[in-house]
Amino acid sequence: MTKANKNFRPTWDDYFMAIARIVATRSTCDRLHAGAVLVNDNRIIATGYNGSPPRLEHCDDVGHLLEEGHCVRTVHAEHNVLLQAAVLGSMSTKDSTMYTKYSPCIHCSKYIATCGIKRVVVGKIYRNDKAVDYLREAGLQVDIYQENKEWNETMSNLFTGEIKERVAKEGKVKMKKG
Repeated sequence: MTKANKNFRPTWDDYFMAIARIVATRSTCDRLHAGAVLVNDNRIIATGYNGSPPRLEHCDDVGHLLEEGHCVRTVHAEHNVLLQAAVLGSMSTKDSTMYTKYSPCIHCSKYIATCGIKRVVVGKIYRNDKAVDYLREAGLQVDIYQENKEWNETMSNLFTGEIKERVAKEGKVKMKKG
């Protein structure tokens, strides 16, 4: 089997960071398209992106609501993922891992630490790394995601190529008439 035909199986960090990047496409504040994924035992608990609360107007539609240079119309991706986990109520955030496209702000860092999250994987540092230091001081493991060139190429190909029809080596499945 050639390398081009071989299925590339990503690491868990590659996989969940890709999902965080896709989640970010739902953002409704063009100042930053952020996304976050909350995971426990390699299973997704919740996702979040930065946007207005339900039933309220979005920055993309009515403009930004700025206070001291920050848009306060939206809920940040990291905060939203925690709120979604709370609303769903199906699983605890304790000892989970958060994947986030950008480093969280200091406020979101407080919520992350309070929710018992044990690890945060950050795609890129946004503005400064003080919040990352804060999380580490709170005892969380914080890792800066190292992009995987082969995985990025695989992901790009997933979204630019057609979905191919596949037939198993054994041929088409035939059902018995009952």
